[in-house]
Amino acid sequence: MRIFTEEQTMFRQAYRKFLETEVAPHMAEYNEKGIVDREIFRKAGEQGFLMVWPEEKYGGLGDNDFRYEQIIIEESVRAGIGGWGNTLHSRLIGPYFTKLGTEEQKQRWLPKCVSGETVLAVAMTEPDAGSDLSGMRSNIVDAGDHYVLNGAKTYISNGINADVVIVAAKNDPENNPYAVTLMVVERGMDGFERGRNLEKMGGHAQDTAELFFNDVKVPKENVLGEVGKGFYYLMHGLAEERLIVAVGSTAHARKAFDVTRDFVMQRKVFGKPLSAMQNTQFKMAEMDAEIDVVQTYVDHCVYQHNDGKLDANMAAKAKLLSTELEWKMLDLGVQLHGGAGYMREYPICDMFTGARINRILAGSNEIMKYVIGRDIFDDAYSSMLD
Repeated sequence: MRIFTEEQTMFRQAYRKFLETEVAPHMAEYNEKGIVDREIFRKAGEQGFLMVWPEEKYGGLGDNDFRYEQIIIEESVRAGIGGWGNTLHSRLIGPYFTKLGTEEQKQRWLPKCVSGETVLAVAMTEPDAGSDLSGMRSNIVDAGDHYVLNGAKTYISNGINADVVIVAAKNDPENNPYAVTLMVVERGMDGFERGRNLEKMGGHAQDTAELFFNDVKVPKENVLGEVGKGFYYLMHGLAEERLIVAVGSTAHARKAFDVTRDFVMQRKVFGKPLSAMQNTQFKMAEMDAEIDVVQTYVDHCVYQHNDGKLDANMAAKAKLLSTELEWKMLDLGVQLHGGAGYMREYPICDMFTGARINRILAGSNEIMKYVIGRDIFDDAYSSMLD
């Protein structure tokens, strides 16, 4: 049984209503344009739906219970508005300011992030640096009271809408490929340019861009945390990022199940509903059981995360299992829809293409297997040495 507090249940109901009235009716337009209107961030911020966890002095509710973000993710999936980068803004990027920022930096940036006036992005990925950040070429040079940033990033979500971008760049590329620094680049800085809004297989409403930095002067007061520690900071946040993917993928698998169940009950084959066929019932029964099991594990990971006990191994398992299950359910959904599953007028079609990224982002599933396998064999080798 899933356990949410009374306040969280009320929050879910209010957020569901907000999505139904303010966001979902416009998603077809946003998908066509390839970007959501910035006004959506502001409307969410006004009602306390954008960033829940910051302290009240920064405009938040001061409640860091991850279940609030779980509700936001699940309801976003339910409403079919996964292309809106609100969780990216709120829970993947925003916490960098509270974990690494000085009080001055928090006061400068957090209130407008909470209100939705400022939209956030993080720029790590480069053409030759995805899962392996040591291949990063972006770099900074110390110029006294500022750094000079040069480089290019790609596949940056919220890349067009973002007002503030946390950029990862090497500060000692010749001697230490893992010496990475995080710094805040703001809209309007000389030399900061945006490329095209990239066309993607799915997630069409999520603006995804190329970013270019040509001799950008970044004040030293815009550095987050310690110089050279950025690689550690990025790795430290990966467990939560993978949990976020797991929550969304599990919710998406359940939605695909519901959409498919409704369709097979209506679709007629040889004069009777497809749902009356034993193969359909067996396939759907397997998926129903598997989704419930993975949901239980993901909920367990949420509780562990709230207690500060979520580790890389647990998060990798959650991400691996949930995204593979999501893909399995969506593939079955398209198959049971028959030819209709290939048509964009049916929800299962866009759900299928939109989900493909989830086995890649936050570390590909091959990387998840590597993380899990490394722990298995490290333990085995350690016991052998003992």
